[in-house]
Amino acid sequence: MTAAYDPNNIFAKILRGEIPCHKVYEDEDTLAFMDVMPQGDGHTLVIPKTPARNILDANPAQLNAVMATVQRIAKAVKVAFQSDGVFVMQFNEAGAGQTVFHLHVHVVPRWEGIALKPHTGAMADGALLADHAAKIRSALGQ
Repeated sequence: MTAAYDPNNIFAKILRGEIPCHKVYEDEDTLAFMDVMPQGDGHTLVIPKTPARNILDANPAQLNAVMATVQRIAKAVKVAFQSDGVFVMQFNEAGAGQTVFHLHVHVVPRWEGIALKPHTGAMADGALLADHAAKIRSALGQ
């Protein structure tokens, strides 16, 4: 049985404005922002604005909205960072590596021959994240 959604998870707090983020894109249903512990330049997260622990309990409307935004962000990060490709990943439950229990999709620009940085738990420089968010917003035409 899946645990109940915790409305005090960090992404819920970001959605309520209790914790700041480096916003990249927002629409009625989704929010995209910079991962504060990026595994590469341009590492962006996309989340639904409504509660869902992960893909296992999300409804089809949430999934459709998130994936539409993931596609939009993937195209923008590829342009913004002139990457060779884009890595899209999503984890479901602790056994699969999920650490924040609000549905989220990672969008990471990738370059051939350059490995992902390890997830060390160290936060990136805020000015760098702000710069990366601005690059992506520019590629989105915002």
